[in-house]
Amino acid sequence: MGGYGSGRKFGLDTTDDYHWIDIRRWQREGYLTPGRSLAWQWLGNGEKIASIDVRIEYGQVRLIYNYRRGKDAWESLDYPVMLQTTACHYGGVRYWFTCPASNCGRRVAKLYLGGKIFACRHCYQLAYQSQRETTDDRATRKLNKICDKLHWQQGIFSLPSGKPKGMHWRTYQKLTANYFDCSNQVLSGMMQKLKNVDRKLTDLSDKLQID
Repeated sequence: MGGYGSGRKFGLDTTDDYHWIDIRRWQREGYLTPGRSLAWQWLGNGEKIASIDVRIEYGQVRLIYNYRRGKDAWESLDYPVMLQTTACHYGGVRYWFTCPASNCGRRVAKLYLGGKIFACRHCYQLAYQSQRETTDDRATRKLNKICDKLHWQQGIFSLPSGKPKGMHWRTYQKLTANYFDCSNQVLSGMMQKLKNVDRKLTDLSDKLQID
């Protein structure tokens, strides 16, 4: 693994732009047993695009991988990430990473490879993707989730295909009402974008005539 974060301007990216590891998933999968090792992979179109080795130890995990920035020489990294635990209401504990970045130490569930090491999103100044969405972007995302629940084809221009078998009418009516609310928001956003484009074209036309 290498080259991640090269040339990026921190503060302009989102968490979706980087590879990440999630301690909650490792705990659910039963990986957090001292002495265990695993090869963690990231896939793209079904193909492996990156991987790291992980060794589980008492109170920490070790991350082992190769890294390089741009055309620099590859560097072998092997460093610990301390773990923390908090008690759950119904018994047991929940695990957390301790961000290994210098002067950080935050308790977090996810770490991101925005540079040489895995660190929390605060250290790399990453925003969540939803924070960069416009109102109609969020409406589109919500609309598609509603379509999935209704077993309809996603997209504002797809025709509704009725109530799924086994769904209560009250649930169906609530989801369809939300669907049309989201549709109106999406259409309103599209109209506003078209108006902005038209205004820019008009300004450009006026400028060309003056020149």
